[in-house]
Amino acid sequence: MDQFWNTIQADWPLILEKTNEHINLSLISVLIACVIAIPIGIVLTAYKRLANTVITTVSVIQTIPSLALFGFMIPILGIGTKPAIIALTLYALLPILQNTYVGISGVNPALIEAGTGMGMTRWQILWMVQLPIARSIIMAGVRLVAVQTISLATIATYIAAGGLGDIITRGISMINTTTILEGAVPVSLLVIIVNVLLLGLNRVLTPKGLRQQTKN
Repeated sequence: MDQFWNTIQADWPLILEKTNEHINLSLISVLIACVIAIPIGIVLTAYKRLANTVITTVSVIQTIPSLALFGFMIPILGIGTKPAIIALTLYALLPILQNTYVGISGVNPALIEAGTGMGMTRWQILWMVQLPIARSIIMAGVRLVAVQTISLATIATYIAAGGLGDIITRGISMINTTTILEGAVPVSLLVIIVNVLLLGLNRVLTPKGLRQQTKN
């Protein structure tokens, strides 16, 4: 145990640097996925015949093994941060897209009719009725993707994108458990912290009335 803490203290600057790279990789990928998938999910609710085709097409990406997808990026975009972010973004699309579509589609039609009867525009109904009600489902997709992306980002080390995967793979090559833990423990902590933060954010963003309905 003493050896573990001594190694942590010695490598602390490296761990911080790699953690920062890991957060950047994950955060940028999830944000890009949200910017792409949420609007498409909303648009698909107006074109339900097209929805199944689009969601099925996007789901094909999920069938590609993660390491292979990173490998496919090399001949197209080379190595480094950019191809890693694109690969992580592609993996993040489906849960957000699917949850947005399901969340918006699941809003009670009577509420939309009531909004229309009150003279609300389509945009106002979306912004003031559909999105607040669907928020918890959309956030569940974002939370799932955030956790998944943080874990997958460890593989980005194989295309020289940095992150905590650098430390883990170095530990594996050295057959050194302490070094592996130096990378694995921060990844696990990041997953837990991000999960708790997004749960809290969802609770803060959900109106009190909807929170009571969820409890009931």
